Amino acid sequence: MKASMQALLQEAGVWRGVDPSGALAGLRCPTGWSRLDAVLAGAGWPLGTLIELLLPAHGLGELRLLLPALRQQLAITPGDSPRWLVWVSPPHEPYPPALAQSGLDPSRMLKIDAAQTQDRLWAVEEVLRSQRAAAVLCWIDRVEDRWLRRLKLAVAGQGVLLVALRPLAHRARPSPAALRIALQPDDGRLGLELLKERGRAPARVLNVFGTSP
Repeated sequence: MKASMQALLQEAGVWRGVDPSGALAGLRCPTGWSRLDAVLAGAGWPLGTLIELLLPAHGLGELRLLLPALRQQLAITPGDSPRWLVWVSPPHEPYPPALAQSGLDPSRMLKIDAAQTQDRLWAVEEVLRSQRAAAVLCWIDRVEDRWLRRLKLAVAGQGVLLVALRPLAHRARPSPAALRIALQPDDGRLGLELLKERGRAPARVLNVFGTSP
């Protein structure tokens, strides 16, 4: 599961995800949850930009929410260069057997631990510069907008799912993220509140994992 940043950046066969023609602009990855796709522009997670999930607590279902998209992202292998799922300072240690059972290959994962927020952001930026990531999940708290803009710029033009998982306390603060969603647990179910997305009005999704209203 663990690997060094240096090993990742020095690995041969780097996939160049930047698309000078702009063909990747607006690229989406279906979320795998019909109720969420129905309220998102383009019916999926936007790729090549910054997404924020705002959490009142950890372990409410945020990884389950992202799982279908993570599987799809790892399944895309341009040329002969497999891409990575990168975890930056997750609050809990990823458990390889459970991930494998969920359809994610632990050998395609890189976990980076950094105590300071700025170090976490630097790590994300370096991973994006390597252009070998399929998806990057980063757990961060307080951060200046200029850093978020740097990450958004670094991922632009790549078909990468970039998600910052942040405390719900930051929902009232402005953010350059293209998509902001607040998670709302409700008696064992998970609701979502769409706070920001261009071309969409704020919306709510009740029981996103459910099959009945």
